[in-house]
Amino acid sequence: MNKELDRFNILLGEILPRYIDLVRKGNPTEDETKELGEIEHFLIEINSKIAAIKNRIDQDLFGEAMDIYYKVKAQAEKGNARAKVKLDKLRESLKESIKGDAFFNWN
Repeated sequence: MNKELDRFNILLGEILPRYIDLVRKGNPTEDETKELGEIEHFLIEINSKIAAIKNRIDQDLFGEAMDIYYKVKAQAEKGNARAKVKLDKLRESLKESIKGDAFFNWN
């Protein structure tokens, strides 16, 4: 995933300056107009790929959070006082995430 993000970063660093130049140009030639359309199409594809990566990261973070939650819960049920405090914090964080729509993607 890091390689994909690095690749996007490099591509955007190369493409965006040219895109900005073409957008600002007063009377672009036919070739420049075609190039601008191609760049815009490419940027839309990149946006879709970035959204897919974000979704994958969100899912991975959710899975990791649930894994931590259940491990801490098991420790708390065994009487670990520190785990009980951490479990309360995790529950509060989860509650705030749900309340703030940061946890779920409501489609």
